[in-house]
Amino acid sequence: MAILTTTQAAERLGVSARRVQQLVKDGRLPAEQFGGSLMIREEDLKLVENRKVGRPPKIKAETANKTSKKRGK
Repeated sequence: MAILTTTQAAERLGVSARRVQQLVKDGRLPAEQFGGSLMIREEDLKLVENRKVGRPPKIKAETANKTSKKRGK
C-alpha cells in the first residue's frame, strides 16, 4: 500500500495539489492528516480518477438564450 502526498496525488491525477485538497475537503477523496500534511492512499485515487473535469455550467444554454431575449439582446 503506497501513501502519497497531495502533490504526488495531483501528479498522478493530472490536477493541481490545491484541487486534490478540495477533493479531500468535499469528501470525495479520503485522506489522513499527518502533521501538517494530507496523506492519501494510492488505491483511493480510483475514487476520483473518472470524475468530470472543469466547473459545471452556472446556467443551461437554453435558459441563457431565454434570458437574453427578455433583455432585448
